[in-house]
Amino acid sequence: MDSYEEKLNILSEMIAFARVDQSIKDSEYQFLVKVASNLGIDKATFDELLKKKTTKPVLKSQAERIVQFHRLLLLMNIDEEQHEKEINSLHTMGLKMGLPPTGIAQVLKVMHKYPNKIVPPKVLIDIFKAQYN
Repeated sequence: MDSYEEKLNILSEMIAFARVDQSIKDSEYQFLVKVASNLGIDKATFDELLKKKTTKPVLKSQAERIVQFHRLLLLMNIDEEQHEKEINSLHTMGLKMGLPPTGIAQVLKVMHKYPNKIVPPKVLIDIFKAQYN
C-alpha cells in the first residue's frame, strides 16, 4: 500500500460494506477500529470516516485485492451472521476488484467449513492462486 490516502479509502470501503445491512454492529465497529489501527489510522480519523461518503480504493496489485477481499470476508463474518445482501455485495465487490468469479464463489462456499467462517489466509490465497494457473 503506497499512501495514507489509499489506506483511508480501503477503510472507507470496509465501512460502506459494514453498512450494507443498514447498521454497524458493535462487533463490526470493533473490528474496523482494529483494522484502522493496523493501517496506522488513529481513532479520531476513523470516526470522521464514519461520517463521510465512501470512496472506492484503487488496489494496484492482485495481492492487495486479495487482502482487501479477505478483510471484507472477515468483516462480514465478525457478527456471526451472513445475510444474502451482504454475500451478494461481497461477491460484487470482489468482481469489481477484478478477482475471478469462480475464486470468489469458492471462497464463499468453503467459509462454511471453518470455525466462525474464518477462512485461513493460506486457504484463501491458494484458492485464488489456482484460478490464475
